[in-house]
Amino acid sequence: MTGASSNVWEVMSTARTIRRFTDKPVDDATLARCLEAARWAPSGANAQGWRFVVLRSPEQRAVVAKAAAHALEVIEPVYGMSRPADDDNSRRARTYRATYELHDRAGEFTSVLFAQQHYPTASELLLGGSVFPAMQNFLLAARAQGLGACLTSWASYGGERLLRDAIGVPDDWLVAGRVVVGWPKGKHGPLRRRPLIDFVALDRWDQPADDLVAAV
Repeated sequence: MTGASSNVWEVMSTARTIRRFTDKPVDDATLARCLEAARWAPSGANAQGWRFVVLRSPEQRAVVAKAAAHALEVIEPVYGMSRPADDDNSRRARTYRATYELHDRAGEFTSVLFAQQHYPTASELLLGGSVFPAMQNFLLAARAQGLGACLTSWASYGGERLLRDAIGVPDDWLVAGRVVVGWPKGKHGPLRRRPLIDFVALDRWDQPADDLVAAV
């Protein structure tokens, strides 16, 4: 499954995380449509207290590469990751290989940093409910146009300060995350997810919803 699609169900069910990209640049019109979709997302009280910062200059990409290297140092021991052997073709090895390629090439890609204004009366979790729908809209718009995208942790750990300083993010704004976007190597979806019945209850926490789920 690859290429553009205008079917919303196909888009949602095949919008897997893409970590491997070609060298083809993303044109302004295609990227702008992703950003427009992000703008359409709901936000608390319709405050729209967000900012989308496109990072594509050589200087900013160099900062992104440093942030990615910091993140890799953190996630390797957490997930027990190491670079797989060349002859290892297991599913885990393929996933790790794509992850390392993404980090190794972090300075080559266009990415977008999403920030949310920090209102003192709201928790960070509550404010995330405003900016994360915008990020999801961006991801789905990218998939609809045949792009690949990956939400990264590079704006966390030691990388947040690097990006804040390089971009000039004010201290009263939260850095919600960064999305790498580009033309994918390989294909989109279908997604691998656990069965719906594992997640749905009816009326009470421990009450199965078998009949409801069977209607899908």
